[in-house]
Amino acid sequence: MHQDRPPARATLRKDGFTFKQFFVAHDRCAMKVGTDGVLLGAWAPVAGVKRILDVGCGSGLIALMLAQRTADSVIIDAVELEASAAEQARENIAASPWPARIAVHHQDFVRWSDQCDKRYSLIVSNPPFFVPGMASRSVERDTARSTATLDHAALLRGAAQLIEEDGLFCVVLPVDAGEALLHIAREEGWHLRFRMDVVPYAHRPPNRLVLGLSPMPEEALFERLAIRDEDKSYSADWLSLVKDFYLFR
Repeated sequence: MHQDRPPARATLRKDGFTFKQFFVAHDRCAMKVGTDGVLLGAWAPVAGVKRILDVGCGSGLIALMLAQRTADSVIIDAVELEASAAEQARENIAASPWPARIAVHHQDFVRWSDQCDKRYSLIVSNPPFFVPGMASRSVERDTARSTATLDHAALLRGAAQLIEEDGLFCVVLPVDAGEALLHIAREEGWHLRFRMDVVPYAHRPPNRLVLGLSPMPEEALFERLAIRDEDKSYSADWLSLVKDFYLFR
C-alpha cells in the first residue's frame, strides 16, 4: 500500500519506526509501516470496547496503536498468516508496554473465524486489496497484498461470525477496492456506520477510504481528511489525529 513515511526524525532505527511509546520493527514483514496502518490505528473508534481483533496484523502496528489508545482491561487478538510477520509482531509486542494484552496468532483468518468462540466489540483490518496477477518485485509483498490469500467476501463473513451485535468492523482500502468491499458488505447484511474519504492533498480526489461497518442499522457519519495541505505540509487534521504517536520535530 501507499507508504507515506513519518517525519525523518521518527526513524531512529533502520529496521523500523519509533513512535512515542513503542518501536515497530518491520524488516521481516512484507508490508512496511505506512500511512494506511497508522491511519486506521489512530482513527478506529475505541470508546467502550472490551475485546479487539486485528485481522492480518503484519508487524503488529495497528494492534499496538489500539493498545496505546485503550484501557488496560482491553484484550487484543492479532491474526497473521505469514510466519515471519507473525514472529516479528510477537517480538514488537513483547518489547512494548502492553505484552500481556496482545496475543498474536499465526493462522489463516478463515480457519480462525470458524474455530474462535470469542466475540469482539471492534475488528480492524488493513486487508489485501488487489487481485492475483498484479505482481511486484517481492513474492512476500504480493502474498500480503493479494486477495488470493483473503478475499473480501471471506473477510466480511469471518468478521460477521466474530463481531458483537453492537460492534464495529473497520477497514482501510484504496477507493475502488473500498467501494467494492462496501457493495459486498451491503449484500452480506452489513450497515455503513462511518466513512472517511482520505485525500493526499487538500482539493484532490480521495485515494483511500476508511470504513466502519456495523451488523446493526444506524445513521452513517461521513468525514473527509486531507493528509497534507497544498503546500505539502501536514494538515492540522492529520497532525491532530497522529499527535499521540508520531515524534514530530
